[in-house]
Amino acid sequence: MRNELPNLSRRGFLLTSAAAGGGLLLGVSVAVASRPAEAATAARPFEPNAFVLIGADGLVTVTMPYIEMGQGTYTSVPMLVAEELEVDLKQVRIRHAGPDDKLYANPIFGVQMTGGSTTMRAAYLPMRQAGAAARTLLVQAAAQQWKAKPADCVAQNGQVLHRPSGKRLGYGALAATAATLPVPKDVPLKQPAEFKLLGKASKRLDTPLKVNGSAKYGIDAMVPGMKFAALAQSPTFGGKLRGVDESRALAVKGVRQVVKLDDCVAVIADHTGAARKGLAALEIDWDAGPNANVNSAAISAALAAASEGPAAKVRQEGDPAKAGGKRIAAVYEQPFLIHAAMEPLNCTVHMKEDGCEIWTGTQVMTIARAVAAQVAGLPPEKVTVHNHYLGGSFGRRLEVDMVARSVQIARHVKGPVKVTWSREEDTQHDMYRGVFLDKVNAVVDAQGMPVAWTHRITGPSTLKRYLPAAFNNGFDEETVDGAMHPPYAFPNLLVEYVNYEPPVPTSFWRGVGPAHNLFVVESFVDELAHAASKDPVAYRAALLAHNPRAKAVLELAAAKAGWGARLPRGQGRGVSVQNVFGSFIALVTDVAVDKEGEVTVKRVVAAVDTGVAINPDTIRAQVESAVNFGISAALWGQATIEGGRVQQSNFHDVRVMRIHEAPKIETHIVSSQEAPGGMGETGTAGLFPSLANAVFAATGKRLRKLPIDPQQLRGA
Repeated sequence: MRNELPNLSRRGFLLTSAAAGGGLLLGVSVAVASRPAEAATAARPFEPNAFVLIGADGLVTVTMPYIEMGQGTYTSVPMLVAEELEVDLKQVRIRHAGPDDKLYANPIFGVQMTGGSTTMRAAYLPMRQAGAAARTLLVQAAAQQWKAKPADCVAQNGQVLHRPSGKRLGYGALAATAATLPVPKDVPLKQPAEFKLLGKASKRLDTPLKVNGSAKYGIDAMVPGMKFAALAQSPTFGGKLRGVDESRALAVKGVRQVVKLDDCVAVIADHTGAARKGLAALEIDWDAGPNANVNSAAISAALAAASEGPAAKVRQEGDPAKAGGKRIAAVYEQPFLIHAAMEPLNCTVHMKEDGCEIWTGTQVMTIARAVAAQVAGLPPEKVTVHNHYLGGSFGRRLEVDMVARSVQIARHVKGPVKVTWSREEDTQHDMYRGVFLDKVNAVVDAQGMPVAWTHRITGPSTLKRYLPAAFNNGFDEETVDGAMHPPYAFPNLLVEYVNYEPPVPTSFWRGVGPAHNLFVVESFVDELAHAASKDPVAYRAALLAHNPRAKAVLELAAAKAGWGARLPRGQGRGVSVQNVFGSFIALVTDVAVDKEGEVTVKRVVAAVDTGVAINPDTIRAQVESAVNFGISAALWGQATIEGGRVQQSNFHDVRVMRIHEAPKIETHIVSSQEAPGGMGETGTAGLFPSLANAVFAATGKRLRKLPIDPQQLRGA
């Protein structure tokens, strides 16, 4: 059965004349589908729009409601349009969408947002529908000009062909006529078997721009008359500015002024070098505030204490307390994690008498505009936001604190000002992945198979702050994702959550809930397999009989990795499997552990079933990116707190994977006609447990705390 285009009125489509020479501008409006619990509390009608512009030159411009931060969105989403529109991807151009929830909201979240590995899931039908509707109008326009039957006309390669006569007209010649035609009510979409572009490797549209330097990131914004700002914020969480001696800073050539806020000082100068020299010359007196004595040990103790308190019931099946058998238990701990995107935080702001103009890179355009308007004391329609490519994010640019801070500073500056965080400011004023403590226990039968599973999660909830309506009955589903619905069949199951908010700002981090929950679930399943003296892959497969897609990727990854083959002494192989973000993925990780306890990841084999593989090259790139990101965090990642401040400051102590340290990564993609799932975060979430399980296989030492401490492994 074909996917059908919903009945759409002219309110759903926007048909206008395009720029000089005429053209077709088409946008498709779709009803909001069922929204995942992490994004909403109830379904509500919403009309996001995705626009396709066909000019008189035949070029297709896709206005992108999603942003590009390295994940390939600016190629994969246009591929959806191009497939149904019957054009070569080389004919497609891209432009950033402006802030507008009515036109550009992600239908999963109900606001204009890129995140949570939702882009392909959200765009798959609407963008194809836009392409299919545009194609139908163009065919009708050609038939009208030729006085032919539409059934005798077919779209091919950016042209319409009249099959009986062999006549052809390009889309550019038809666009103006097509814009005058009534909206089609029932346009069938292609079946996956009919795809010509989707499922084939396509070169990324943004690569040439990034190679030749013409791609513009937020940090590249240049505005006539712009000043440059360097800032220092209170080094302690909740601290305030007590006073500052600015005399030496003002003596630096090029420094124009010093802006003082409640918890921040900014030096404004003619160029960044002068701003930073001026900042270094300031003598700042900080009031450390209420968190001056907070440290990592105190936070860990408070987290452990909170875990003993009342918990919210997330999910219960059966009654684990009544299950009989041998009980096995474990406790897992995970640290604060730093985002460490390559492009440091930045935002350029021009405060005017009648409005505010902003240049930045953000995942949440309308939220950024709303916050800027609030800080500036303006209505949102008086705020203009120009979005850019993002030089990495990993969830950091879902927050808009950098926009708010920059507007605060700009209110004191005449003319535009670019505020750029130093690497140290970016690192020490991050919004960190939260700390978590997990207690998990299972009751196993005489064969060592689980008959009951209990998992208590203790840690912060980002959505409690970010989207309070999503925090219901003491939990939100994003924080418990990957634990609430494990891939395995447990006859009795209880998942609980205890909310603990540390005195450290926390937020989304690549992999979100699954990144911390899968480490626990997949590590503990491995513990159960070992306790039962069973092979970890076979043990998991026995628990996945009801979950054929998960079982298939598990068995494929194991086969491709050579599971069961003997490894040299000091080496080990570990596995994990997951079904989160609408995708199924299994990882097999090979490691070597030396006598000093240092871990080297040698190879990672991934098997992926993400539904229709829009662009296989992008899927492989996302797995490779996410795996290397996860290795960095598993081996070295943490933010430690002392005296109310983060101790790490730059890449010398925020260690990330170097190219010579990166393992060989193989990605095997399962052919599927299911709707596409998300891929940007699955590799990170699955890497943590597969790596830890590999270390256990190599050393016999079980890791229940990250990052990996080599001292625990010395002499193993």
